[in-house]
Amino acid sequence: MSPDSMTPGSVRSAAEVNEHIRALWLRAGGSLSAQERAEYELLVVEWAAAIRGQVVKAA
Repeated sequence: MSPDSMTPGSVRSAAEVNEHIRALWLRAGGSLSAQERAEYELLVVEWAAAIRGQVVKAA
């Protein structure tokens, strides 16, 4: 998945985003390139938003 393929406003669960993060690290072998780092940063922001959404629903 490239950062360009993400649809703005798309809604994925935190678990799904976490799986993408794990897959990225596995593909990268533990060392991220500049492009992978950018993708990772976008995924972390998306994951954090998903977590916040889950907390709000639970409240």
